[in-house]
Amino acid sequence: MATKLFVGSLAWATTDDSLQAFFSQAGTVSSARVITDRATGRSKGFGFVEMSSDEEAQKAVAELNGKELDGRAIVVNEARPMEPRTGGSSFGGGSRGGFGGGSRGGFSRDNNRGGGYGRSSY
Repeated sequence: MATKLFVGSLAWATTDDSLQAFFSQAGTVSSARVITDRATGRSKGFGFVEMSSDEEAQKAVAELNGKELDGRAIVVNEARPMEPRTGGSSFGGGSRGGFGGGSRGGFSRDNNRGGGYGRSSY
């Protein structure tokens, strides 16, 4: 059974291929992935490596944690299962959103009535 490892503190220059090559010194790498931002494509500074056996994964943690990869000391440990995401919207949570809104004012285009940010009375 393969064991997934979390790899943190990656340099921006680290790629999937360089991550796989680095971890291959500890054993057979099933997969290696640097996590990137969807919007920019830039690395988020962490990734995941899957080793082909539990023994190789333990060896990788013991030998590679704190070692330098692409000029940065990396953090290697066993990955935890992803926790389920809780409700709310994708923009700050809750059911309220946008510019202010509600009865407390918010952004107003009507300058004759006072308006502005956060004004609750006219």
